[in-house]
Amino acid sequence: MRTRRNAHSGTEPRRRGLRRPGGRGLAGLLGTLIICLLLSGCGAGGSPSAGLARVPASNRAVDPGSSLGGRPAPDFSLLDQFGRPVSLSQFRGKAVIVAFVDSRCTTVCPLTTVSMVEALHLLGPAARHVQLLGIDANPVATRVADVRAYSVAHDMMHSWLFLTGPLDKLKRVWKDYGVFVQAAAGNIDHEPAIFLIRPDGREQTLFLTQMSYAAVSQQAQVLADATAAVLPKHPAARHSVSLAARHGIPPTAPVTLSAVGGGQAGHGTVQLGRGHAHLVVFFASWLDETSDVTAQLSALNRYQAVAARRGWPSVVAIDAATTEPNPGALPRTLAQVRGGLHYPVVLDRTGTLADGYGAQQVPWITLVSATGRELFTSSGWFSSAARLEQAVARALGQRG
Repeated sequence: MRTRRNAHSGTEPRRRGLRRPGGRGLAGLLGTLIICLLLSGCGAGGSPSAGLARVPASNRAVDPGSSLGGRPAPDFSLLDQFGRPVSLSQFRGKAVIVAFVDSRCTTVCPLTTVSMVEALHLLGPAARHVQLLGIDANPVATRVADVRAYSVAHDMMHSWLFLTGPLDKLKRVWKDYGVFVQAAAGNIDHEPAIFLIRPDGREQTLFLTQMSYAAVSQQAQVLADATAAVLPKHPAARHSVSLAARHGIPPTAPVTLSAVGGGQAGHGTVQLGRGHAHLVVFFASWLDETSDVTAQLSALNRYQAVAARRGWPSVVAIDAATTEPNPGALPRTLAQVRGGLHYPVVLDRTGTLADGYGAQQVPWITLVSATGRELFTSSGWFSSAARLEQAVARALGQRG
């Protein structure tokens, strides 16, 4: 089982690195916004706060957006996932949602892109007046094949245009939009920024995706509302979720889930929480972009057999459903596993399990004791089944 390092550092998206063109930092941007508020002349409808959602202060997992004052959005010309040249200016007359996305990301970027697509669905017929764009934010994966692979894995080939180009051109776009991007020690660190650009080509709002699986649909609602506010006639977006804070379910909390695949599918339930020790594995079908997820799931059968012999915690695989590209993704993945799985697979439909277990990416592997204590976590697949067994043995105070 391969381990790949390509994560955003830290658990909170960075704000301090954002800089606007001309060397103006975030403090300068906020000063401009205050002036705009006092003069009541910036943004759509004469107010820079137009379209900003009223997210409860208690919900820190959703960014309600920061008004940008209506300055002209810097133009760019890059290549999309089909190899075609695309410029921002060609979408004048449409609202444009521009997200900076690492083409090999397994952490916050899938949360960003799912929220973008869901926002478009919430807009209904008005979505035809909106264009989704991604800008590659990975300085070591800048080929058209890289943005195409991400688009295919997340079932977004025809949902957006994911743009890339030579590194010098990408750096210019990152600089123009003030988005911090850095590659260091095998990790990619960048601000998960989403810019809403008005049909007249001016910047309206900046959003930063937070690392919360449970907040994906909420961020989509916020994006949809903000986008509707800048469209002609301000069409109403469909409202599907509450923006109240959603609390994660920690390893100590009891929860019963129905198995949807694996050894107990169709006739069993899985109990998590205090009193139930498990090796909990969060995954998603789109991981085939970076690793053979069916092979990784199959490899866990060996651990399951060893665990049964040695009395170790058994496996529960949890699909991070809030980031799956469509409802059929998981069944297709499980159908490709030869010989089936000898442990249960369950769905985290709301993202509250992933948040409660502190998942910062998928795969995310946690060994949980019967008291609900996390004995170890791994932010990636183990390089082999033997290494996983050794890690469990050490955590349990046994010899491997």
